[in-house]
Amino acid sequence: MIKSMTGYGSAKGTAQELEITVELKSVNNRYLDTSVRMPRSFLFAEDAVKSAVQSHISRGKVDVFVSVDSSGVEEMNVKVNEALLKGYMTAISHISAEYKLPNDMSAMSVSRFPDVLEVEKKDVDSDAISEAIAAVTEQALNDFDDMRIREGEKLKEDVLRRLHTIDALVTAIEEKAPKTVEDYRSRLYQKMAEVLDTAGIDENRILAEAAIFADHIAVDEETVRLRSHMAQLETMMNGSSPIGRKIDFLIQEFNREANTIGSKCQNSEIAHTVVDLKSEIEKIREQIQNIE
Repeated sequence: MIKSMTGYGSAKGTAQELEITVELKSVNNRYLDTSVRMPRSFLFAEDAVKSAVQSHISRGKVDVFVSVDSSGVEEMNVKVNEALLKGYMTAISHISAEYKLPNDMSAMSVSRFPDVLEVEKKDVDSDAISEAIAAVTEQALNDFDDMRIREGEKLKEDVLRRLHTIDALVTAIEEKAPKTVEDYRSRLYQKMAEVLDTAGIDENRILAEAAIFADHIAVDEETVRLRSHMAQLETMMNGSSPIGRKIDFLIQEFNREANTIGSKCQNSEIAHTVVDLKSEIEKIREQIQNIE
């Protein structure tokens, strides 16, 4: 199925008391360019997020936003350095007794002594958190793909509709081309009749000139190749693999054949048809810039 390069997706999940939210959006780009923004303390999960993105997306500029709410987690452990506290209390009791000073120790006062309280950050399982963030990213990517598929179907319908129009225009060119040769033969005969006596006109010479002219303006090869490209494009549009880059190259061939037909045509009607043909090709080219 056809996927658009532009889209948006989001998902939420919970792991180890962490609230994880992943949002991603993408715009057109020739290659895959992934940018991940997440809290510095969880940067260890960045590679897992990028790996998940690469499994879903082959082209586009993708911005991934990961937020982690850890407000509900008891992150800090506060421990008492028992040995140090006893040392402080023994020293203070000695000072009080030796120098006849009041001993006004309290829990608050002794807790303020250096290094009596030790703060330890709770250990986190980085592997488990990486897996959790990657899993939420996968959910967001599924949502993202659903949107891209819907947009891709619209692109496919538009391209196939324009391809049908191109087919009609090529048919019109094929029908008008033989008449151009006949018109040329008639004009050539008329001009020679004006210069020479009718009896002196060499019919074989006129036929030879008309044949040479027909060879110069013949567009059979171009229309045959153009129809081959059209069939190939239709097959691609009904395929499933990422095809945007291939179609981009194919449309260049469309333009090449159309330009050649335009340079060969000696008929105003065909020239106008070629203009319409190139217009439809350009519209397809614009649309496929959005296809992955």
